[in-house]
Amino acid sequence: MLIAVLSLASWVWMLLAQGFFWRTDVRLPRTAAVPERWPSVAIVVPARDEAEVLPLSLPSLLAQEYPGRAEVVLVDDGSTDGTGELARELGRRPGALPLRVVSPGEPPHGWTGKLWAVRHGIALARENDPGFLLLTDADIAHAPDSLRGLVAAAEGAGLDMVSQMARLRVASVWERMVVPAFVYFFSQLYPFRRVNKTASRTAAAAGGCVLLRTRTAEAAGVPDAIRQSVIDDVALSRAVKGAGGRIWLGLAEHVDSIRPYPALGDLWRMVSRSAYAQLRHNPLVLLGTVLGLALVYLVPPLALVAGLLAGHAGWALAGGLAWLVMTGTYLPMLRYYRQPWWLAPLLPVTAFLYLLMTVDSAVRHYRGRGAEWKGRTYAAPEAVEAGEG
Repeated sequence: MLIAVLSLASWVWMLLAQGFFWRTDVRLPRTAAVPERWPSVAIVVPARDEAEVLPLSLPSLLAQEYPGRAEVVLVDDGSTDGTGELARELGRRPGALPLRVVSPGEPPHGWTGKLWAVRHGIALARENDPGFLLLTDADIAHAPDSLRGLVAAAEGAGLDMVSQMARLRVASVWERMVVPAFVYFFSQLYPFRRVNKTASRTAAAAGGCVLLRTRTAEAAGVPDAIRQSVIDDVALSRAVKGAGGRIWLGLAEHVDSIRPYPALGDLWRMVSRSAYAQLRHNPLVLLGTVLGLALVYLVPPLALVAGLLAGHAGWALAGGLAWLVMTGTYLPMLRYYRQPWWLAPLLPVTAFLYLLMTVDSAVRHYRGRGAEWKGRTYAAPEAVEAGEG
C-alpha cells in the first residue's frame, strides 16, 4: 500500500510541480518585428555516412528563404558511403545557398567525432564572420522558412541560443510505441519551461536544430569546452547558460527528423548508446534510476491488477489513479505526434523497454562498447582524462 501511495504521490507532484512538462505548447516564439538588418548565418552540418538521408535533408537547407546572407558548411566526418560527393552534387542545383564540403580527418584523442566535425565547421564559418551559427544534423529536414523563424525569434526575444526538438519519424509500429515516449521522457527530465527561464539552473537543447550566436559560442568556449561530451546538446546548453547566455528550447512545427528506426533494435541502439552517459556512468545513479522507473511507471498497473486480484481496494485505487494521471499526461504528446489515444495506457510497457535499454547501456559500457556510433566507441570522460595524463 505504501509503495502504491508513493507512486501516486509522485505522479501528482509531477503533474503540478515538474514545470508542466506534459504540455506541448512550448513553440517557437513569434514576433511581428522584422530585424532592420538580418544577420548573416552559417549552417554547420556534421555528416558521417549519411548518403541515405542527405537527398532529403540537405536540399531543404540549401533552399532556405532567408533575407540575409547564409551559407552551408557540410563537414564530411570520415564517411565511406560517398556522403561528401553526394553533398557536392546536391549543392550544384540552381538557386541553392552557397555550400562548402570539407573533411577534418579523424578526431584526435579526447574528442567525439561529431564535435570535432562541428569544431572544424565553425572554424571555417568564422572566416566570413557570421552573426549566428545554425548547428543541425544531417538527418534533419527544414521547412523553407525555418532559418528565418529561428533568427527572428532569437533577435526578437534577445536569445543567445534557440533550439527546436525536431519531430521524429513515426511510421513503424515500434516507432509509434517508442518515439513519442522518448520526447515525453526528455521533457520530463528537462521541462522546457524551466529550461527557458533565465534564473533556472535547468539547461537542455535538442542537437538536431540549434541556432547559436557566434559571440556566445566564443564566450562559452564551445565546442572545445564540451569536446568529450556524448550527449553534446545538453552539454552545449549548460556551457551557454553557464556563460550567461539566454537559451530557449521547444517543440518544432516545421523541423523534422527523417532518419528511420523501423525495428525495435534500431530504437534500442539509439537509446542505449547514450543512456548510461546520461547517468554519468555511475552505478548508484543507475540503480536509483531503475528503482525510480519501476516506482513511477511499473507500480501503478501492477498495484491495480494486484489489488483487483487480492480484493484490496486501497492498492487498486492508488494504482488506478496513478495510472490515470500517467495516461493523461502522455496524451498531449501523442496528439503532437498524431498518434491514437489508446497508446497512452501502454506507456508502462514502453517505460519497461526504456528501463531495459538503460541497463543494457551500462552493460555495453563495462564491456567496452559504450557510446558506440557508426564504428566509433567513446570512453567516459574520466577515462579519457586518465589516458591523457
